[in-house]
Amino acid sequence: MIIDLKNITEELLVKKALDRDWWVVQDEDDQILGLETPLELDIKVSRAGEKYLVKGEIAGGVRVRCDRCLEPFRWDFKSAFSVYLVVPEPTTDQADIELLEEEMEVDFTEGEAVELDQIIKEQVYLSLPMKCICKDDCLGLCPGCGVNLNREACQCKQETGHPAFSKLQSLMENRG
Repeated sequence: MIIDLKNITEELLVKKALDRDWWVVQDEDDQILGLETPLELDIKVSRAGEKYLVKGEIAGGVRVRCDRCLEPFRWDFKSAFSVYLVVPEPTTDQADIELLEEEMEVDFTEGEAVELDQIIKEQVYLSLPMKCICKDDCLGLCPGCGVNLNREACQCKQETGHPAFSKLQSLMENRG
């Protein structure tokens, strides 16, 4: 969905639902495995001086991989966002340009058009929690054999006690 910025005089409203097939998985190791429900968009693009403000809400359900057990599960979210867009001025041949403090909160676009799909995907990724966990009591994978502990118990020998006392334990076993 490409938005032509030079045609925005006051504001442009985008109220739309993106189908489940809109999200294309680029890599099988990606955290997001696809959409579970259509993404509901309510976005407003407006001019703010020399900048453009993209502000809105995204809601829907995505299929993500659990960080403990690696099983896919549905994660529902609703995220509000606000992004400033700036069309950069043509610069001289400077290779590195220092950004000012007020430029740290903006995205730069190339030309007078912006790809809204890219901003939407970025906001979906930013709305993910730091750790995606399928359920609060997820046991994860066994570090020894790799079995999913939510489905079955592993046959690995479980060591008990604090490792600092393992030498003392071996002395007690050899003594008696």
